Amino acid sequence: MHKSGFVNIVGNPNVGKSTLMNALVGEKISIITSKAQTTRHRIMGIVNGEDFQIVYSDTPGVLKPNYKLQESMLNFSTSALSDADIILYVTDVVESSEKNQSFIEKVQKNSAKVILVINKIDLCEQAKLEELVEKWGKLLPKAEIVPISAINNFNLDYLLKRIKELLPDSPPFFEKDALTDKPARFFVTEIIREKILTNYDKEIPYSVEVAVEQFKEDDNLIRINAVIYVERDSQKGIIIGQKGHMLKKVGTEARKDIETFFDKKVFLELFVKVEKDWRNKDSKLKAFGYQLD
Repeated sequence: MHKSGFVNIVGNPNVGKSTLMNALVGEKISIITSKAQTTRHRIMGIVNGEDFQIVYSDTPGVLKPNYKLQESMLNFSTSALSDADIILYVTDVVESSEKNQSFIEKVQKNSAKVILVINKIDLCEQAKLEELVEKWGKLLPKAEIVPISAINNFNLDYLLKRIKELLPDSPPFFEKDALTDKPARFFVTEIIREKILTNYDKEIPYSVEVAVEQFKEDDNLIRINAVIYVERDSQKGIIIGQKGHMLKKVGTEARKDIETFFDKKVFLELFVKVEKDWRNKDSKLKAFGYQLD
């Protein structure tokens, strides 16, 4: 008998959802930085075995939206509740269990199986962990609680075992050699965005979107032209940097990671354009692949 199911990873920002997703998939599918709101889309990572297929989804952290981009991000998180066979609700040993109560209530009312994952347990004492398990047991009484450390791969074997046991009987949803539902261009934009998140601070990373305008692949080389969109002229100057230094740094770091991802030489050209207030424009958000009501 073959088992398949959608295992959707949800929770607040910065609890380690993307780190967990990458660890479970065994590939770097989601970008990871220390900044909140790093993940903007719902990203699938597919794990295949002889008699099972697990379709993981990484989702943006749950937050109260301040503009249309964040509304779309919340839509991705909420939609992940509607088609899940198993919900992995990820928290950690630092965040308050009172945060985003309304989303927790939606998880509790959901008909899917729920595993509450307490991440980063390497950062706390046993007594604190026991206290957290008790608290979360009251908040999500139907959930099975699994403490882990995603970054140290601690207890992930047990988590995977439980996921496999809870999967419904079903044929595979995707081809057995599929790794993700996203096209190659998507990962190029995410890698470039990751380098912007790690190289700039304050508002800059949140005002940026990346679009690939050309992706040409032959036997030996991939040629990529990508545009970094910002909201203001002043941001364009910061992205480029003095004598183009910052843009060159981002381009070099991104190219190396893209070459690793595709296992092929890459020629990458980056351009910067101003698109005023793109985070609140429906047409732009749709063009960038965001899900609107």
